[in-house]
Amino acid sequence: MKWTRDGFEADDDAARIDVDVVHAFLSSSYWAVGIPRETVARSIAGSLNVGVYDGDGAMVAFARAVTDRATFGWIADVFVVESQRGNGLGRFVVSSLLDHPELAGVRSLMLATADAHELYRSYGFNEPEPGRMMVIRKNPAELYGSA
Repeated sequence: MKWTRDGFEADDDAARIDVDVVHAFLSSSYWAVGIPRETVARSIAGSLNVGVYDGDGAMVAFARAVTDRATFGWIADVFVVESQRGNGLGRFVVSSLLDHPELAGVRSLMLATADAHELYRSYGFNEPEPGRMMVIRKNPAELYGSA
């Protein structure tokens, strides 16, 4: 699937994803600091991905859903490269992913964020009821070493 907006193209073709761009961003992010490139490549291979590309074909934004494509999905690794922030690409990549036909019948979509609550609330995401969710969260520095 492809979507276009203001000279940018969103595409779900996993073969088009620039793993080096995703790895460079994630390895310095607060949620995946130090993540190995091989782990990023495996996460892309196992997910429904959307990359956003500029007019020259360079990847400038990314989002993925870990999903069974039927009942559940986890939105992860959403980012826009710093040089392209402020162009509405965060909203474009999230909208493209959420509009993907393979997520159309999914009953529950979840995500975690430390800094984009208002963006996700605008799509209908809300905090879960207290006492309903449990999680094991490992520190990325413990998993991948410190960066």
